[in-house]
Amino acid sequence: MRRFARLYLDLDATTATSEKVDILERYLRDAPDPDAAWAVAIISGARPKGGASTRVLRELAAEVTGHPPWLVSECYAAAGDLSEAVALLIPDNGRRDGAERSLAQVMDEFVRPLARSSEAERKRTITDAWSCFDSDERFVYHKLIRGSFRIGVGKKLLIRALANLAGVEPAVMAHRLAGEVRPTPEFYRSLFAEAASGDESRPYPFFLAHQLDVAPESLGDARDWIAEWKWDGVRAQLIKRQGRVSLWSRGEEVVTHVFPEIAAPASALPDGVVLDGEILIWAGDRPASFSTLQTRLNRTVAPTHQLALFARETAVFLAYDLLESAGTDRRDHPLAERRERLAEIVRDFGGGVIRLSETIDAESWNDLAHERDRSVARGAEGLMLKRRDAPYGVGRTKEAGRAAGWLKWKIDPCTVDAVMVAAQLGSGRRASLYTDYTFAVWDDRNGDRRLVAFAKAYSGLTNAEIEELDRWIRAHTTGRAGPVRMVEPARVFEIGFEGIRESTRHRSGVAVRFPRILRQRFDKPPAEADTLSSLHRLIEERGW
Repeated sequence: MRRFARLYLDLDATTATSEKVDILERYLRDAPDPDAAWAVAIISGARPKGGASTRVLRELAAEVTGHPPWLVSECYAAAGDLSEAVALLIPDNGRRDGAERSLAQVMDEFVRPLARSSEAERKRTITDAWSCFDSDERFVYHKLIRGSFRIGVGKKLLIRALANLAGVEPAVMAHRLAGEVRPTPEFYRSLFAEAASGDESRPYPFFLAHQLDVAPESLGDARDWIAEWKWDGVRAQLIKRQGRVSLWSRGEEVVTHVFPEIAAPASALPDGVVLDGEILIWAGDRPASFSTLQTRLNRTVAPTHQLALFARETAVFLAYDLLESAGTDRRDHPLAERRERLAEIVRDFGGGVIRLSETIDAESWNDLAHERDRSVARGAEGLMLKRRDAPYGVGRTKEAGRAAGWLKWKIDPCTVDAVMVAAQLGSGRRASLYTDYTFAVWDDRNGDRRLVAFAKAYSGLTNAEIEELDRWIRAHTTGRAGPVRMVEPARVFEIGFEGIRESTRHRSGVAVRFPRILRQRFDKPPAEADTLSSLHRLIEERGW
């Protein structure tokens, strides 16, 4: 455990990408296969679920130390990280047998049992772990049993380290690591096998698009690009290999059972085919809102009568790329060639729930800009631009000296002017600053004009703006509710968001998607902020 704790602390102590890769390589080279397998799984996000909640950890810390709960909470607020605060609060009894345990032993003894334990058993397991570890090991242990395990290392850096050790290209290792990552020595060793291919359902790493941040005219001739509508759906790969159909989301989760109306007819696809596309719930001549799709994604167990149950809200797979055909990887072929073969496959298949993504014919960027302006009427978020000669890459990459192969040319976000009414401390390095803000608009529905909260946002301000706002919040607090400070409704901000819909779960009656701060409106008094009526007009105008 000491070696893995050192790995965590060393990775957390540097921001240099090359240094992080070197640290990972050293650990994986020296660690026994069971420990290396668990490290790969944990960093990839395949950490066991069902650990310890924040409440359990705080209560247990109070019980073991004898400190009152309020003092534990204050220590948490001061540290900004519950894992760190509790690790420092627990007294060190001088034992070090936990350090001698391997990571695999710690996972089997102190982590995995938590998922199937009662609360009393869970507390006993955690206190046993505390008695074995020093403060650094306890800190990393807490990271393993609560929330997501974040150490500033994404899957891309892990892939680079593994590729260096295996002596293969990162794209090859990315494919080997795609899909289900199993924390077993056998799986870990398979990553280094000369002809490693994984099981037949394994997806390819997804190619991601960049935002278009330059004038489109700078991209050259518009006819060198393929334009498609950008839909708000679930990115997915549809795989047919060895007679088996699999549907994978971009998060590398199997969603085959969630969309039976796609999986069942997909069995008629030719063998050795992998399609990239978007899953959408289709309603009439346009997709339904993402919230409709989200209710389907929350289903974890396949219903008994699948096709009949979903007949009223049919999901479709909108295919826009061909990654494999006849069992051959086609990703390095030009997009135009892949699209041509994709069109043949979808046509031969007969359409229906598997459809070819529509391309937009245009001779100039002005023509495409005109089409982009029609996005709202189509229920789209804008356009996707894809270079005709582009290969299918890995992740979000740019080629040296060239524009990215895929670009998102989205319509401008919805915006409203809202009043800040509350704030909460951030976490991690911003634990001492108020960085999470609540915004409100005027409720003008019943003649009783009052502010009603509708969104929370924490991104969009510079460090200097956050520090200035923090000082203002502390000086203009009007009340408290736990960790939240209510503030004088005196500051107006322009809030941007990608979508808005009616919601019975929110007091305001609306829910917004991806809210963020665009700017502070020093030129506008609170009385001139937007109203709920203006939010509902947005819903009507955009058809959400």
